[in-house]
Amino acid sequence: MTTFRTIGKSEPRRDLPEKLTGEAKYAADVQLPGMLYGKILRSPHPHARILSIDVEAALSLPGVHAVMTPFDSPKGQVAPDMPILDTETRYVGDEVAAVAADDEDLAEAALDLIKVEYETLPFVTDAVEAIKPDAPHTRPGGNLVGGKPLTLVRGNPDEGFAEADRIFEDTYSTPAHHGAALEPRAAVASWDGDNLTVWKSTRGVHADQLALSLALDVPRGNIRVMGQNMGAGYGTKDETRLGVITAVLAQRAGHPVKIELTRQEEFVAGRHRHGTTTTVRMGVKNDGTVTAVHATTIMDTGAYLSAGPGVIRRAGQGALYLYKCANVQYDGYLAYTNTPAGGSYRALGAPQGHFALESLADTVSEALGIDPLEFRRKNHVGLEGQPGERVTPTHEILDTQPVEGGVPFSSNGLRECLEIGSEAIAWGQPSEQPEASNLRRGKGMGMFIYRGGAGGKSIARMRLESDGTLRLITGLMDVGEGSLTVMPQIAAEELGVDYEQVQVTFGDSATTPEAPITAGSTATFSTGTATQEAARQLKERIIEVAAPLLDADPSDLQITSEGVAHVRYPERGVTFSKIAESAGEFEVEASIMPGSRDHVINSFGAHFAEVEVDTDTGQVRVLKYVAAHDSGRILNPKLAINQVEGAVSQMLGFTMTEQMLTDPRNGVTLNASFLDHKSPTLQDFPDMQVLFADVVDPIGPYGAKALGEPPSIGVAPAVANAIYNAIGVRIRDLPMTPDRVLNEIEAQRGDSQ
Repeated sequence: MTTFRTIGKSEPRRDLPEKLTGEAKYAADVQLPGMLYGKILRSPHPHARILSIDVEAALSLPGVHAVMTPFDSPKGQVAPDMPILDTETRYVGDEVAAVAADDEDLAEAALDLIKVEYETLPFVTDAVEAIKPDAPHTRPGGNLVGGKPLTLVRGNPDEGFAEADRIFEDTYSTPAHHGAALEPRAAVASWDGDNLTVWKSTRGVHADQLALSLALDVPRGNIRVMGQNMGAGYGTKDETRLGVITAVLAQRAGHPVKIELTRQEEFVAGRHRHGTTTTVRMGVKNDGTVTAVHATTIMDTGAYLSAGPGVIRRAGQGALYLYKCANVQYDGYLAYTNTPAGGSYRALGAPQGHFALESLADTVSEALGIDPLEFRRKNHVGLEGQPGERVTPTHEILDTQPVEGGVPFSSNGLRECLEIGSEAIAWGQPSEQPEASNLRRGKGMGMFIYRGGAGGKSIARMRLESDGTLRLITGLMDVGEGSLTVMPQIAAEELGVDYEQVQVTFGDSATTPEAPITAGSTATFSTGTATQEAARQLKERIIEVAAPLLDADPSDLQITSEGVAHVRYPERGVTFSKIAESAGEFEVEASIMPGSRDHVINSFGAHFAEVEVDTDTGQVRVLKYVAAHDSGRILNPKLAINQVEGAVSQMLGFTMTEQMLTDPRNGVTLNASFLDHKSPTLQDFPDMQVLFADVVDPIGPYGAKALGEPPSIGVAPAVANAIYNAIGVRIRDLPMTPDRVLNEIEAQRGDSQ
């Protein structure tokens, strides 16, 4: 059995003391001499053309230093479908103009003095309606992004359905769902001549640096982006105009400018999980064998594309790959509407797609008289992967979201997740029913698949500094998931030193190497692999430098927590500081393209819930929750458990109470506050048990795979299936609010009469 020094131990979070004491600095905490405060004027119309803007009164207000409008803003693009400012507004809350003033109240007063003449335009707020031929166009090319659906096929679905003894089909919907992070978006921009520095809430300082460079037509080397601590990322913090608007105002004002969104702005102008309507069709033999799956999702990207193409793709991965099946198809329709834009929200579409797929799986198993657990045991994809032929050339890295068959997984602990999770929830035993006739209890489950962590090119540097400090340098951002802790664990393990000895530099585009955004659960796998390699190189270099100092062969030396020592004569050693004193500061760099040419790298899991339903009030209580995960070797158990518990708690809101409500008559967001957006509290969280399969992935760093996002996927189907088990009512539309539960109960009673 392999013995590790720090891997597998719950090393304390690096950022925890500062966050607990309030010393941690966030983007909104940045204070600069002479700093001004920005505010943004937003559209009152869901769709309108701006005919004119009069800013004379605002500019004449003492203390107002700069104003920008679409008529005088730079002509660059924040994204392919998003100018810095546009003369056409596409949702209630869209950016119209911005001001910078001495204080926030003055900036607000200046907004009130700006006069805008609009020509209102037809609008649409529903994605299903938006893709109909006669729907009002949000864009000149129509509302369907790309003009056609994303269609992915393996095998021959028509033949698969023809082989089926029975075919089942149903439609499910999920709402727009806001992350409701504690920290609203904020940005601070400051110019020094032609050089721009931006502090902001971000998942990737290098990605933001590039985006600012392209939008402002400023050389990338003239821009520095610094990522502060983040008060919850959830994937959506950097897909807006905020950074660019702040930078333009600062340049025009000749002063640093800060913009921090209000809570209402955060709800409306931030980003949220995409609303969906998904139809799943499944063909099966009478013995439960799945012969074909066809899923169709209509997804609402809102007014802007943002991360929409990636989200619509990931919504179909469960239908394509979770069940062993030669014949599958997924059609994804990504639609523009005149509503706030969706974005990259934790697990990007997988919760929506799996809710539909795993709800139908329970319907199928019941109709066939097969236990839901047994149905999944029989049909879940195995280590060998899907049937079919490999399409990717053998010299290319395989997609972690494949369609093709004929490729095995690097590891697959889904069967173990089903076993340990079902045992923990006592699956074979019926729920003990309360005495009250209006209270019924039941159990439900859902399984899932998710990409395993291989992302884009990752670079890590390791340095022995002049004072003997060991430093890890990456452009990564810790968005709350704990990479500030796990990365030095990986480096320390490879070096053979204590966790505390490795210092880290993250999140500064000027002092760190190029790095991808922290997204897609790729940080540990991708940057972790680069970190492990950089640490290995530094280890070799340190021993190489130490060898002549100790008059020893490098093969006879090893790194210890004190420095370098002789293997056979430990008393013969030299400290890190002495090595640096002798050789000077030195640094190594590792650049890797993570992934595999031989295996699909995926994470897996199975969630189980026991609920109690009050049939008089429609209230649902989750009594017990079991989350079983295959994320490879767990590098930091406490952080891993925190990830799962946090995701389950967050997604109980998605399942039970949370949704962004848009008035279809005027496009106004109706619940842009914590008072009206019903997020769950600690009182709503159930007894929760987190279990990890005994799996070591042969490709990931120290055997690890993705964990940050997968726990978000299984919650909705597990709870929905448990409700059905309790009261025999199938909830197909989220959130499962009391009124919705009561309506379904009444509908069932009406059908039975």
